[in-house]
Amino acid sequence: MTSLRTLGSSDLEVFPLCLGGNVFGWTADEQTSFAVLDAYTAAGGNFIDTADAYSAWAEGHQGGESETVIGKWVKARGNRSDVVIATKVSQHPQYKGLSAANIRAAADASLARLGTDHIDLYYTHFDQPEVPVEEIIGALDELVKAGKVRQIGASNISAERLKESLDFSTRENLARYVALQPHYNLVSRDTYEGPLQDLVAREGLSTVPYFALAAGFLTGKYRPGAKVDSARAGGAAKYAETERGQKVLAALDEIAAAHDAPHATVALAWLAAQPTVTAPIASARTLEQLPPLLAVGDLKLTDDELKRLTDASA
Repeated sequence: MTSLRTLGSSDLEVFPLCLGGNVFGWTADEQTSFAVLDAYTAAGGNFIDTADAYSAWAEGHQGGESETVIGKWVKARGNRSDVVIATKVSQHPQYKGLSAANIRAAADASLARLGTDHIDLYYTHFDQPEVPVEEIIGALDELVKAGKVRQIGASNISAERLKESLDFSTRENLARYVALQPHYNLVSRDTYEGPLQDLVAREGLSTVPYFALAAGFLTGKYRPGAKVDSARAGGAAKYAETERGQKVLAALDEIAAAHDAPHATVALAWLAAQPTVTAPIASARTLEQLPPLLAVGDLKLTDDELKRLTDASA
């Protein structure tokens, strides 16, 4: 059984693979979403990531589709106490931004869609620098004190704003971010490494990276000239044309062959081994895509293999 990991300084214990909910109600219909969630939890998984904006980008969607599917699944399975649900605020078309009033209203809307009385981990989805951190943290602290939110996190935020937020929370003894959700993977390292990673390590936060598989590129199926049937094919294919992308693929090819493991598992294992990373996020729109993701908890790369991947992605 894969052991759970503690999220930052919180009391939340999570599986080392966070299941991305962006596909639920979008490229995975309700029935398929339920099957993926069932298989993930049956394997010991307990950490589900979504956002109030998922999937507002799709034609005919309003946002909240993913939360609604997860809420229906939790109600059908009666397993709310067994799962850690993370969602986000600031990007829903009806609840834009991080004003205190919007944070409160968006949280209530998310709770209604999820069919629950509390959110385990509530992220600010994209920082809004014009809103003072005092207002944002104050509103989040209210939600924690009201029992609507257990822990708070940030996503897509600068090191400067994150430090300002943490310092304010400490000074005023208010709810404090325990997790950061940055864009981070083998072909996108400068989006996290550096001042942000150093700050997270120094302050004892956990990192839960999104785009952990670079929109599917790190599964190994995207090669120069290859055609892949996926809603995200365009974003993933661009990496195949870069020198870094090709070097990373070559290293993944060798290491995956050595372990008889899928490329996705190897890419996630590299990410999971990085300092401060607690659980990479990856989504599965079919049941077949799930096993390589779940295997990350069992694959241990050697120091040499980690170095080869790090060097290839430099």
